[in-house]
Amino acid sequence: MENSNHNCSLRGGKEDSRGALVVLEGLDRCGKTTQSTRLVANLERLGHSAELWRFPDRTTSVGQMISSYLSNKSQLDDHTIHLLFSANRWEKRSLMESKLKSGITLVVDRYSYSGVAFSSAKGLDIEWCKAPEIGLLAPDLLVYLDIPPEKAAERGGYGGERYEQLEFQKKVGQNYQVLRGPTWKIIDACSPMEDIEEQLQNMALDCVKTCQEGKPLSCLWSC
Repeated sequence: MENSNHNCSLRGGKEDSRGALVVLEGLDRCGKTTQSTRLVANLERLGHSAELWRFPDRTTSVGQMISSYLSNKSQLDDHTIHLLFSANRWEKRSLMESKLKSGITLVVDRYSYSGVAFSSAKGLDIEWCKAPEIGLLAPDLLVYLDIPPEKAAERGGYGGERYEQLEFQKKVGQNYQVLRGPTWKIIDACSPMEDIEEQLQNMALDCVKTCQEGKPLSCLWSC
């Protein structure tokens, strides 16, 4: 479902080499931040240009509004905060495309799927939630770190932000299942950290090779 309308090719010639767009998704405290950081370090160690991105990007003006909301310092309508999350990704879209075309692989900690899964868990229509994301770049590799919500809740720091509540996370997990498509790669987030790191590295290296060989950039969902 996540890549059902990949008819928006953004490449030039067939031989165009580029970086890969690698996205990590999952419930809060599933290990995305740790693994995305390690993946970038491993790619660089192996001679690949790579950068770590996170959404929301709290350094932008929109991101600062989101950060205030997530830390419970402000209140916003559910539709409003969803559109802010989407705007935050659109703020970075042009830079994302130019980085990829320059040969840099981007490892992204959360992307559009988080926005849709979390907002629809609050009762918003899932198709409405997807609409503002249409036209953003589609990931070349989407890895879902799968963890039971109860296990995630046992990890340190849980509950520090607005969405880190067990019942809510259960709903988010259910919505990820709705969004999950055949190209998603699933890793058991309860596995030893080193095993997850190795699986992720192997998946990413295969993806990077494909993109260096000229795989076209595509748009998310449709365009």
